[in-house]
Amino acid sequence: MNDYRQAYEYYRQACEAHGLEPINFHYFILNLSQEQLEAYLACAEKRGRHEVAS
Repeated sequence: MNDYRQAYEYYRQACEAHGLEPINFHYFILNLSQEQLEAYLACAEKRGRHEVAS
């Protein structure tokens, strides 16, 4: 579940950066496909590696 939280956090920050209201975590998990969840997770992991390297 922690992986999904990372993906959600990346999604939430992207929404806020573009002035959009993110959906809540429950709907995020229920309404996105596995492919979408994996894509958000990949972005979150890449971002995490970048932040650690900085």
